[in-house]
Amino acid sequence: MRTVHFSASFVRRPCRPLPTSAAFVPTRTLARGMKTHFAPSLLTGVGPVGPLGCWGRAGPPACAMAPFRGSPAAAASVAASAAASAMDSPALISAVKELFEEALAAVVPAGIPTQLAMVAPTDQKNAQLGDYQCNNAMALFGMCKKLGADNPFKSPRAVAEAILAALPENELIKKTDIAGPGFINVTLNDSLLATTAARIVTDGVAWLAPTSRKGKKVIIDYSSPNVAKEMHVGHLRSTIIGESLARTYTFCGASVLALNHVGDWGTQFGMLIEHLNDQKAAGKATDDESVSDLTAFYKQAKARFDEEDEFKDRARKRVTTLQGGDKESLRMWQEICDVSRKEFSKVYDRLDVNRLEERGESFYNPFLPETVKELLSIGVAIESDGAVCVFPEGKGPDDENVAPLIVRKSDGGFGYATTDLASIRHRIDVEKGDELVYVTDVGQSLHFQGFFDAAKRAKWWDPEKTRVEHVGFGLVLGEDGKRFRTRSGDTVKLASLLDEAVSRCHDNISQRNEEAYGGKMSKDEVSEAARIMGYGACKYADLKNNRTSNYVFSYDRMLELKGNTAVYLLYAHARVAQILVKAGVADEAGMKVALESADGNIPLNMDKILEDGKAVVHITAPQERALALHIARLPEMLDDTLDGLNPHRICEYLYELANFYSSFYTECRVVGSDQQKSRLLLCESTARVMRKCLDLLGIEALYRL
Repeated sequence: MRTVHFSASFVRRPCRPLPTSAAFVPTRTLARGMKTHFAPSLLTGVGPVGPLGCWGRAGPPACAMAPFRGSPAAAASVAASAAASAMDSPALISAVKELFEEALAAVVPAGIPTQLAMVAPTDQKNAQLGDYQCNNAMALFGMCKKLGADNPFKSPRAVAEAILAALPENELIKKTDIAGPGFINVTLNDSLLATTAARIVTDGVAWLAPTSRKGKKVIIDYSSPNVAKEMHVGHLRSTIIGESLARTYTFCGASVLALNHVGDWGTQFGMLIEHLNDQKAAGKATDDESVSDLTAFYKQAKARFDEEDEFKDRARKRVTTLQGGDKESLRMWQEICDVSRKEFSKVYDRLDVNRLEERGESFYNPFLPETVKELLSIGVAIESDGAVCVFPEGKGPDDENVAPLIVRKSDGGFGYATTDLASIRHRIDVEKGDELVYVTDVGQSLHFQGFFDAAKRAKWWDPEKTRVEHVGFGLVLGEDGKRFRTRSGDTVKLASLLDEAVSRCHDNISQRNEEAYGGKMSKDEVSEAARIMGYGACKYADLKNNRTSNYVFSYDRMLELKGNTAVYLLYAHARVAQILVKAGVADEAGMKVALESADGNIPLNMDKILEDGKAVVHITAPQERALALHIARLPEMLDDTLDGLNPHRICEYLYELANFYSSFYTECRVVGSDQQKSRLLLCESTARVMRKCLDLLGIEALYRL
């Protein structure tokens, strides 16, 4: 007999209230010999949790209560409960799958493999399909037909009926029905959805974080600009995609090591150091000014390298002395790196990217000779025309149209592939990463496939133990459909792009402040709002796209007030915040506190939204239910985001959340209604989830616009 322990329940049931001081209440036997121990919750009148962490099928009232502990009037925000930290919060879809897998195990005949539940969320716009759909019946019937006379089912619909008959007793599901030949539609209990919304206010959003990544170490390689070059628009994609994934992994319980694989080594440093040396010798620059304009400095060095044979010879010799450890060469190399690092930091500060640990190409230099030596010794690499190469398995130097991975050049130098092989080995063997994620453009896909394959053949990487992924992304295009460039044809500097976005937002907000609000916002408030909106608009315009796709960058489109833009979402959040002010639950002073707080939560007058010290949400209208269901689907969206490493899923969820809230607010009166407290809780729950999603995208929230 299998026993499952649960620390708390949070569905209000029409049963005798449990004493909150009790350790456990009696168990009851469930389907197929399972037992569940029911722990009392801090919620008044809470009953048992169903099997496998699922909430029951019996239909309790469509309201839920969560207690507020402490003095409501004095509270600046609601403290997280002890129960929240102890209780896992699985995604709804996982709970539904577990129930159906229990049922499938009971109905699958002998000779048929164990079935995983094929459960998918339904479109919320089509309520008749329920909330989820189980699609196992037809596939299972097809398998059972092979049993011939031993097939116990006459049709897929009969399979669906058997699955439902075997479904364990539970309180998660309100109703089920079979559609068409065997699709099982599942509708969840309203009480579960109401409780989730209430608990977000009492215990914060963190309790809804999925636990699938908890305890894992994830190493994410992103941004990775080149020394002596300014960051351009192409770096925006790598930086913000990687940062969003890092934030999401962290929220989901992983330990994240964010690495900046800076291009700080290579043959180009020969010309850069020689040019720097010549400038200083001619007295044209002091140490502080020598490479202050990175772009100009690099262009000057490159022009001389291309046009002056004597300079080219000196540059090549300088590479040799640098790689040999010459102190003066290393000093000038470090000077160039330091100036670049300062410029990178300015951009990272603007983008709120502060977790990156620099680990450039030079970090792996000591490991390169041994990397090549071992690849040769185990036969993964071979010598070809003086170079050391890794050919695709089964291929060699005599095969045509085969591009090998060059791990040591014929002149004895090492390339990107060698560094990347040393890095993947270090990240697995030394850093002990459970998941390795590399965020670069899709144009490097073949390179990553090559060194991933080499690492696997060398047995440095076991795909069964470590997840290794290349997160490729497409190009940023101009409105002409070509690579996004300046009018002169130069690459767009990232700093310039951010400046332009903030400037346009400042003009828009200033005009709106005067026309719609009579100048209530101060100049500082306008500037701060423009900064948040400008940076947020740039990030969201990028992240909302499937990362593998190219996208057209347009200031006009990304700053539109309607549609799937950061501007629309920031206004949506600000509207929710102002409703709380209108209801007297919050005030403008609290908005300023929220802007400066770590979680962004608004200090609330809890007396005005709690009922007898408890957060109670009633679901009385379809718009309330749709909003609460979408909120409760947050965990499965986050799991989906990390499974596919696609931050655009967060954007889709956030945009849909804003639309569900808009429908709710349009159809359900909040302030002055007989459901004011309940609906204000839904407003606050929505705002908190909005802020968390914005935060996962690296975007700050606005409370007034």
